[in-house]
Amino acid sequence: MTPAGERPLESILAFLEEIGLSVREGFVAPGSFLPGIRVSGGVVVFDRAAMRWPGDLLHEAGHIATTPSALRAALDDALEASASVPHAGEVEATAWAYAAVVHLKLDASVLFHEGGYQGHSEGLVRSFGLGVYPGAHGLVQAGMTAAGTYPRMNRWMRE
Repeated sequence: MTPAGERPLESILAFLEEIGLSVREGFVAPGSFLPGIRVSGGVVVFDRAAMRWPGDLLHEAGHIATTPSALRAALDDALEASASVPHAGEVEATAWAYAAVVHLKLDASVLFHEGGYQGHSEGLVRSFGLGVYPGAHGLVQAGMTAAGTYPRMNRWMRE
């Protein structure tokens, strides 16, 4: 389902730039939580040579996008600034990332790849594919989508 002539990484990077989410290419030390990706000062940093799955960029971007704008600059790899904020957790980041995959017309396996989600990727592909959307309610509560319209987003960045 990837748009003809585009690779997922380029599509993802163009999308993140378009919505105003800060991403930069740079060195990411071995041993990062996600290979070749980290969050630093509210910016997603990726190391093209070390990154294994481009869809992981969307998940990390989802953490930033669902965090209120006043708290984004404090986000780092631990994502502690968003963990205590209602509707800015792991499940909302996952739902946000899935909405982005749908928007970009990428296959769900770009996000829910075999190396992610602690072995639950296949189940997530199935759940989202059947219209069961964990985290969508939190996106509605955060004002990012409306009930009944997800995965279409009204806004990609939380205010």
